Amino acid sequence: MIAIGCDHAGVEMKKAVIEALSAQGFEFKDLGTDGEPCDYPVIAEAVCKEVTSGGCEKGILICGTGIGMSMAANKIKGIRAALCADYFSAKYTRLHNDANVMCMGARTIGQGLACELAEVFLKTGFEGGRHQRRIDLITKLENE
Repeated sequence: MIAIGCDHAGVEMKKAVIEALSAQGFEFKDLGTDGEPCDYPVIAEAVCKEVTSGGCEKGILICGTGIGMSMAANKIKGIRAALCADYFSAKYTRLHNDANVMCMGARTIGQGLACELAEVFLKTGFEGGRHQRRIDLITKLENE
């Protein structure tokens, strides 16, 4: 299960991602918004709590630029959120950073690219190895 949420700027992109990836067998827990104006930190918290509680494997957050969502998400203990706008970042944030939340900007990338980035993010595993040491250092920073 993938937690997904957006603010009012990302509604159409969120719908496109859900539609495209549901066709590939991914299941989503949609945590809003459906178009009503909202505060993106509230949505970020809801999605991230689903991830940290184990209710959902990963999360996707969408706002106008993706920046606000990524800033809010990274305040939540246990979240490694990455703002992605290109294939390389979406792939390598999973391979090397074990990101568990991807953020995107509905006003900065198109819906087709968003669907492709979400797919690569969700299908790419973590390499572990030398990268685990760095994840452990991030966790140490988070716990201090």
